[in-house]
Amino acid sequence: MKLPNFLNFNFTKFISLIVTLLLLSQCGLYKKTDSRKIPVNANERVKKNLEEGKRLSFSQLTNRGSGTFEFASSNEMWRATIDVLDFIPLSNADYGGGVIITDWYTETENNDSIKIMVQFLSNDVRADGLKIVVYNKTCSVQNPNNCTTNIDEGNISGELKLAILKKAAIYKTENTNKVIKKNKNKLTGLPK
Repeated sequence: MKLPNFLNFNFTKFISLIVTLLLLSQCGLYKKTDSRKIPVNANERVKKNLEEGKRLSFSQLTNRGSGTFEFASSNEMWRATIDVLDFIPLSNADYGGGVIITDWYTETENNDSIKIMVQFLSNDVRADGLKIVVYNKTCSVQNPNNCTTNIDEGNISGELKLAILKKAAIYKTENTNKVIKKNKNKLTGLPK
């Protein structure tokens, strides 16, 4: 006698399915919980899980650490650049992108103005960690809308870079002295 198709199954597949379900039930993936002990509010559940040490850390799954993000106030090059360029209104200051762009600046009544772009290539205080481009804009006296713009090859960018590096070196020395003083107080009384 032949069985209908829906009753015709492979006995080994059935047994392996039963064994798999039994093994999964014993590995602790499913735990009974008392709903009276679990907060209803999601924020309270998160707080409770963090207090109990139950959390998921993606850095542990990927074995990669997160990036280092310094605040702008702790980066000496950034602070020095802001201090040196404080006489010009800033058009864009993007710490994450490492760029500061000033607005067009005119010092005298003539129709010449400059715009400065500072690009940070490194957080370290060094000359090759900074790229400064100065743009010159010259407008016609008769027609102020007729302007030409070019990159200044003069020594304005060199002078700015030198001023920024000097001020950044001062900030770096101050920060280093603070760290030394702080750690020196911690080490007082310890054997050398």
